[in-house]
Amino acid sequence: MRFFRLALLTCLLISLGGMLAPHPVRADETLLIVGEDGEWQDLRAAIEAAPAGATIEVRGGTYTGHFEITKPLTLRGVQWPIIDGLGKGSILSIRAPDVTITGFLIRNSGSSLDEENAGIESEAPRTTIENNRFEDILFGIYLREAHESIIRNNILVGKDIELARRGDAIRIWSSHSTIIENNHVRRGRDVVLWYSEQLTVRNNVVENGRYGLHFMYCDDADISGNTLRHNSVGAFLMYSRRLAFHHNRIESNRGPSGYGIGLKDMDDAIIQENIFADNRIGAFLDNSPREIDSTMRFEHNVFAYNDIGVAMLPSVERNTFYINSFIENVQQVAIKGGKQGKLHANTWMNNYWSDYVGFDADNDGIGDIPYRAQHLFENLTDRKPELRIFLYSPVMQAIDFAARALPIVRPQPRFEDPHPRMHPSFPQGVPPAAATSPRPMVALGLGLLLLAGLLLWKMIPQNAYTPVRTGTMVGER
Repeated sequence: MRFFRLALLTCLLISLGGMLAPHPVRADETLLIVGEDGEWQDLRAAIEAAPAGATIEVRGGTYTGHFEITKPLTLRGVQWPIIDGLGKGSILSIRAPDVTITGFLIRNSGSSLDEENAGIESEAPRTTIENNRFEDILFGIYLREAHESIIRNNILVGKDIELARRGDAIRIWSSHSTIIENNHVRRGRDVVLWYSEQLTVRNNVVENGRYGLHFMYCDDADISGNTLRHNSVGAFLMYSRRLAFHHNRIESNRGPSGYGIGLKDMDDAIIQENIFADNRIGAFLDNSPREIDSTMRFEHNVFAYNDIGVAMLPSVERNTFYINSFIENVQQVAIKGGKQGKLHANTWMNNYWSDYVGFDADNDGIGDIPYRAQHLFENLTDRKPELRIFLYSPVMQAIDFAARALPIVRPQPRFEDPHPRMHPSFPQGVPPAAATSPRPMVALGLGLLLLAGLLLWKMIPQNAYTPVRTGTMVGER
């Protein structure tokens, strides 16, 4: 009995202690509702009145002007409330850590490049900007020293103005360990990432801009699953170390330079399992790697249907190209810079070359003679790019025929792949190609064919297909 009383008293004390102990207040327990059904109609007043850590739920409506957040808050939009900047300045400025903005349509920022007018700008760590739409903005999202932030699932559409007058759809400056994922960017200038370490950039679509991705001084970044298309340059990576660039699709970047990827003064980057298709130049290398003890690796990539698959300046060395597939590029590999050069200081091994003319006698999938890049016409165009006007012309064919027939004019190989593959390989996990409408000339050809068929049908007498009856069926009279 004494033991029973002691146990009962212990349980009572524990229960009483639980009732008296302070209950932790969660951030979402302080909820302010803005909208027709809420206690607040003025979003600016609600932001000023909310305690730190509160959630402000905005239910529809349009809110105009500039808003500033100076305390940790969550702004959650329901039914796509609109924040309209009325064409003046930046729309939403974040000055405190741990702020989340989600579910809004943010539109109509100012147009001053000098002032860098933005949809959302933040200069505080752990900013989360997700599930928003940005329309008619100069700079879309601009982070400055906003470490450990997240930009996710946003749609950003820039102003419909000339490319040179646009701002950057996303600009990250000195914001380490930031994640940029699942965003769709259209009609911006660049997605710029500067002076930021350990970035993660994945599963974004960037199109119809200048530089899809522009990295400078960003070490240890991981860039994967992105689609970069219809820009002047897909990605330009500069002055950075240990970048992993993998499982991206880079296609149809055909501006004045038209690089799928440009690499300048890069060290120890790994370019792996990407598809570079229909660019002016699939990959361009300038002084990469730059440090004497650094290397660069290109592995399991596809370079297909580009004007030039890979282009290098003559001094580039210490790059390894292993198990890549070079498929029907107009020129597989080029030396740029107007100088004659060779690429023997780089390693080429087990790549597939669609213009390989060797054989595989033992049927092991590896060519029995090396692939050698020694086309005379390509050597001439490397030194005089204006000669590319004669591509696919009788002039090109005559020059290469002469080089094959007369060894005295045959150039020395610029590089050699000693064990070329007989079949291409394609990376898995790359974003699918965008569905495109038929090309105008194809559509025109089909239309003309249909018109010709209709005219032919009108010209044929209607009784031309009437069957001739040569007898009488049973039961007919």
